Amino acid sequence: MDLNKFTLQTAPQYERHYDENSFWKKVRHVASQVGAKVLYPTLQLYFLLQSKDVPVKAKTLIIGALGYLILPADLVPDFIPALGFTDDLTALMVALRTLNKYLTPDINAHAKEQTDKLLKR
Repeated sequence: MDLNKFTLQTAPQYERHYDENSFWKKVRHVASQVGAKVLYPTLQLYFLLQSKDVPVKAKTLIIGALGYLILPADLVPDFIPALGFTDDLTALMVALRTLNKYLTPDINAHAKEQTDKLLKR
């Protein structure tokens, strides 16, 4: 799949891979590997998903992007050094770019705080 075409139409195929326990397990497991560059947008999307101000249709895209992150076998396997999370980051960034209008200073602050906590900064 061309991740630049990751949209509301393609996201549902990854939704089934998302659940909150799997999300936090993956995030904690890969936090030190991926660093803030992947972790921060991941957490921005997570906190957008929690927001009551984000419509259900937009949450479908979020769940798809986070499901793609959790997916054990994706376009570029996560275990490949330096490249493993590039496809995941692309899916996250496409979702964020699409949903940018819903980002608030509070969501960004929450994501930064959680990123710093997970990276022990």
